Amino acid sequence: MFTGVSGSGKSSLVFGTIAAESQRLINETYSAFLQGFMPTLARPDVDSLEGLTTAIILDQERMGANVRSTVGTVTDANALLRVVFSRIAKPHIGGPQAYSFNIPSVSGAGAISIERGEGQTVSRSFSVAGGMCPRCSGMGTASDIDLTQLYDEAKSLNQGAITVPGYTADGWSTRMFSETGFLDPDKPIRDYTEAELHDFLHKEPTKVRFNGINLTYEGLVPKIQKSMLSKDVDTMQPHIRAFVERAVTFTACPACTGTRLNEAARSSTIGGVSIADACAMQISDLAGWVRGLSEPSVAPLLGALGESLDSFVEMGLGYLSLDRPSGTLSGGEAQRTRMVRNLGSPLTDVTYVFDEPTIGLHAHDVERMNGLLRRLRDKGNTVLVVEHDPEVIRITDHVVDMGPGAGPHGGTIVYEGTLDGLIESGTATGRHLDVRQDLKAAPRTPRGSIPIRNARLHNLQDVSVDVPLGVLVAVTGVAGSGKSSLIHGCLPRTDPSVTVIDQSAIRGSRRSNPATYTGILDPIRTAFAKANGVKAALFSANSEGACPNCNGLGKTYTSLGFMAEVVSVCEVCEGRRYTDDVLEYRLRGRNIVEVLALPTEEARDFFIEKPVRVMLDRLVDIGLGYIALGQELDTLSGGERQRLKLAIEMSSATQVYVLDEPTTGLHMQDVDNLIGLLDRLVEAGRTVIVIEHNLDVVARADWVIDMGPGAGHDGGRVVFEGLPAELARAEGSLTGLHLRRRLEPAAVGAR
Repeated sequence: MFTGVSGSGKSSLVFGTIAAESQRLINETYSAFLQGFMPTLARPDVDSLEGLTTAIILDQERMGANVRSTVGTVTDANALLRVVFSRIAKPHIGGPQAYSFNIPSVSGAGAISIERGEGQTVSRSFSVAGGMCPRCSGMGTASDIDLTQLYDEAKSLNQGAITVPGYTADGWSTRMFSETGFLDPDKPIRDYTEAELHDFLHKEPTKVRFNGINLTYEGLVPKIQKSMLSKDVDTMQPHIRAFVERAVTFTACPACTGTRLNEAARSSTIGGVSIADACAMQISDLAGWVRGLSEPSVAPLLGALGESLDSFVEMGLGYLSLDRPSGTLSGGEAQRTRMVRNLGSPLTDVTYVFDEPTIGLHAHDVERMNGLLRRLRDKGNTVLVVEHDPEVIRITDHVVDMGPGAGPHGGTIVYEGTLDGLIESGTATGRHLDVRQDLKAAPRTPRGSIPIRNARLHNLQDVSVDVPLGVLVAVTGVAGSGKSSLIHGCLPRTDPSVTVIDQSAIRGSRRSNPATYTGILDPIRTAFAKANGVKAALFSANSEGACPNCNGLGKTYTSLGFMAEVVSVCEVCEGRRYTDDVLEYRLRGRNIVEVLALPTEEARDFFIEKPVRVMLDRLVDIGLGYIALGQELDTLSGGERQRLKLAIEMSSATQVYVLDEPTTGLHMQDVDNLIGLLDRLVEAGRTVIVIEHNLDVVARADWVIDMGPGAGHDGGRVVFEGLPAELARAEGSLTGLHLRRRLEPAAVGAR
């Protein structure tokens, strides 16, 4: 177990040394193959590492947002289910591919020559039965395009009538329309005949000769569908994403009703249940359905499938369904989904590395997670866990505590040994493990409420509740109980003045960092320019000061097509992003690179410029004093991203804040600081609503709304609303049960 305050160096030690060296050694095993394709990974900055085994890293990275990827496809569950249906479903329609929404049905026939003896020509035909819906190509959604967003009917092609990003009047894409003979390039679109408009918008692929090259001409609409609508919106460049969101509306495919499967796949059933019905079931229900099947011919398959589905339930993911798009999973859900494959693995003597596996889990689910971690250990594996949750720390065999503080104040092992020794050590972690939480002495009185009436979004079961104003409100419940559906899905619709700050990825480029995102880089560049009598553009890695080799990225990116993209530090600027000339200019003794490398806490003491100081004060207040100003945004955790957004929103006139698990990634000491910040916001007249599992936040809230009693269709109801003290006495609430335990005196060394 590796623990310590946020930013103390836990992840650097585990992921930057142990896991990195294991991965480097694996790569060296395949060096003959990799040579010429990938650079050799650098050795970790450590004197020696011994006793390494193969490492499997399970971090919090969200799964790829491929539109064809679902919970079922990223695990073995969907593949096993397809085999089961191909064996026993009626009517029989083909092999496992006949139930796959990623495989289309194809057929063909023709004459072939067989070179045998004198050779002969024979006729052959073939067919492949796939399960893909032909209407939506297995996407599950149909797109309705607003044609007015594609072109300006008052203009001709030569005048730039096409308004789609990338289609300029003299560009190659537009020339395909204007110079292939189907259309008059000088004729306004509104004057086209019906046939010309069809050729422009919907013409089927046609071979044409263009500038001496054989090409394929097709209408603008199918071009857009192939080039843009086949991709996930969140992976697009900002200007293309804005166009798609403006021009296209997505609805469930009318042919397959969103199941992605063709009619044949939907008609083949087991006991009246199609594979589409099975994938749409809540996984806990699907596991029960699988156990109820009695088919000796596929008994081993059913056993393996049942074990896989039971693993989902054990990890608190029983409320998901196999058809849930993987890109919609949170970081914690994605991590636990990856665990499903490893729990059933026969491998032993493997080092599993977990990065805060309890993120997004209720205290009830944390107990089950602890059991899973023990099972991995008991199979003969080593389990390394980077974690803040005290209940996980209590079950460990060996604890490494990092600190004593964060950022420049951390990076030291302050304790190593048993749990009992940690509690007696006096470190920040040890002190908090030995502290009993107290309820808020005097809860505030609400000054009104926001009513939510008859909410039925997702699993909500006609919920009506009043969310009080002017207080700190905690919305609790097990994962999947309906908390986010109630608050994110219903509250903003009821009151548009509510500001929702979640853990979603911050939209930006590889160049984005906290300084650019918060807007303080501009006054920093201006301060450098005034101090040196030069242009501010010199201090921008996106403009005149950028390294010409890497264009100011500090890294070079090499695409290998069939392999993962290779990232390496720029050999010219050595990762500094700026030219050497720019680094000669200084502000109070530091150059721009040195300033951007400062942790927020140190930067606050360095800057005297007011707009910079104000934002840096906020960042330190919300517990981000250890992050560097120039740190890449994609290296921030979900909790850090949320707190960064909060720092920006604190300057607005927002009266109601909604935070989604703001304690994610925070040490117990940092949680205390965050609660203090939330209390100050409420004292300033704001309303703060937190969707939270952390029992310390619940205990010190003014009002609690507890959802449940279970997850998925077993939840979606309000099981309690009132004061935290009343929740601790309430029966039938899992949150209340664990809150009672948290309020009891700490059991030193309890396991």
